[in-house]
Amino acid sequence: MRTGKLAIEGGPPVRTRPLPYGRQWVDDDDVEAVVVALRSDWLTTGPRVAEFERAFAAAVDAPHAVAVSSGTAALHAAMYAVGVGPGDEVIVPALTFAASANCVVYQGATPVFADVTPGTLLLAPEAVEALATPRTRAIVSVDYTGQACEYDRLRALADAYGIRLVADACHALGGRYRGEPVGTLADLTAFSLHPVKHITTGEGGMVTTADATLAERMRTFRTHGITADHAQRAAQGSWFYEMVDLGYNYRLTDFQCALGLSQLRKLPGWVRRRQELARRYDRAFADLPGVGPLEVRPEVEHAYHLYVIALDPAALSASRAEVFAALRAEGVAVNVHYIPVHWHPFYRQRFGTREGLCPVAEAAYERILSLPLYAGMTDADADSVVDAVEKVVRHYAR
Repeated sequence: MRTGKLAIEGGPPVRTRPLPYGRQWVDDDDVEAVVVALRSDWLTTGPRVAEFERAFAAAVDAPHAVAVSSGTAALHAAMYAVGVGPGDEVIVPALTFAASANCVVYQGATPVFADVTPGTLLLAPEAVEALATPRTRAIVSVDYTGQACEYDRLRALADAYGIRLVADACHALGGRYRGEPVGTLADLTAFSLHPVKHITTGEGGMVTTADATLAERMRTFRTHGITADHAQRAAQGSWFYEMVDLGYNYRLTDFQCALGLSQLRKLPGWVRRRQELARRYDRAFADLPGVGPLEVRPEVEHAYHLYVIALDPAALSASRAEVFAALRAEGVAVNVHYIPVHWHPFYRQRFGTREGLCPVAEAAYERILSLPLYAGMTDADADSVVDAVEKVVRHYAR
């Protein structure tokens, strides 16, 4: 246990080199895979895109996978694929990244913000049921921190109301729910391949589905709404194509897919490492007054994109902002995930959202901190995080 004067007050920090909350792990074989792709005939719309899609689909037991340029593009493609448009409503949890709701707005529809379940901070099925109307077209379930939502209940609600279930699994690649892999639990599942996620393509995203028609719609959508990309026309010996709908340039390059293929082979081990680090944190914080980890339900195999602790304001004399600053001064680059989406000025001004709309999410936001967690962390790194948290929390204990 580390004690003494806090670094923010002039004492020596626990770490002299700051530890980020997340980062990529790129090995020599990843670099070599990219170099080979760069020296090939195809830099984009080439063979590695389809190869990566097949490998990704196999990794999550999904029939189809569609590669796109980001997790946000994946969510947008999913909204397009299920036909979300003007006049529609889509239920979205309040505690998530803005893209989970922005993708609804991109399609001219209205996000309806639902509260989360205390303890897990996942989308509350009872909140979804209370908000569903004849205008509801879809539910976006966010697997916050890497823990799968209550998909049995959400699937039943979606079926009962005749609406689509879209999983925002940008935190949850490699996770499971009741033994089934994340990627197969909803009509469409969106993943992010950003550097802080489980695997990376630099920027990138993927959507998995069991529906071949939806997959084909998304492939057209990612290429300007055009029926054939350059590689397909080359293979057919044809110049002809048609734009059948308004799409976007959401393509993922071949050299990014080469990196993704190399990274994907390491996914199982990297998820296990994240789980080991999370268990190390669990043990360390089990009896530390003033902090507590989020709940993990027994039917879930957590993928741990994030490790979030909640502060107990009754046990601490400092605010979350003060604890945040103190931990950063100790060399632990904690973060906060997330400001409730409906608090952002855009949503207040455009949709008239307000404080008090989702009280559980709002109260949680005031208390949560994300600790460093990524596969490349050592046990010593994790222990230094524990030391810093204990030092700061015990200093501020009432």
